[in-house]
Amino acid sequence: MKKFILLFASLAMVMCMQAQPSHKFLQKQINKYSNCKSVAITNKNGDAVLYGSYGWKATQCPIDFTRLLFELSEVKTSIHDIHLSELGRWIILYGNNESFSDLLYENLKIKIKECQEDQEEITTVTFNDGGDWIVITKNEISASSDDLMGWLRDGCEKYGQLWTACLTDDAAIAIYEFGFKYWGNVPEDLKDALRACKSDVYTVKMAGKSWFFKCTDGYSRHSL
Repeated sequence: MKKFILLFASLAMVMCMQAQPSHKFLQKQINKYSNCKSVAITNKNGDAVLYGSYGWKATQCPIDFTRLLFELSEVKTSIHDIHLSELGRWIILYGNNESFSDLLYENLKIKIKECQEDQEEITTVTFNDGGDWIVITKNEISASSDDLMGWLRDGCEKYGQLWTACLTDDAAIAIYEFGFKYWGNVPEDLKDALRACKSDVYTVKMAGKSWFFKCTDGYSRHSL
């Protein structure tokens, strides 16, 4: 019986360890590059970091995603932001309001194209694998559903202009001019860090208990 209990405890420990993936790669890159400006964090599909105008590093990400980051960097094209889902959906925002993407929902692709054709500068594209998405430009907000749009607009009425947002499969957070709102499994230390931040936040990323955000003061905060 004792052997069974010890075996069960060992298996539970291994499962727990597997459920909390390490993001040491991101931590190392952020410590190395003081001008880190954004990241992509996932629990299953790799991590990536952007620094400077067109610098990047990635590990275990989709091949086309890293290939396009390499090609943009080689021709010294500015890379503005990246987003990567657990099932391999991704987008790269770069250049003059341009983007590369793969496996995005059709209605999201249509919205991005409309923004680009209308010369609406896209600042945030975030999505999960459940069909939810948010697009933020300098002048407008779009979302995949009326419910999600209503949730974002309620935040605007309370906290002012929407700066950025992040969707995962089990959580969402939206950062506004004077505060933030969230639902689901948003880490407590992320909420504490946002409350303590005195600068505007222009990008936020999270996956499980890991998170990152970048402020207009030039500094990033993270827990990886």
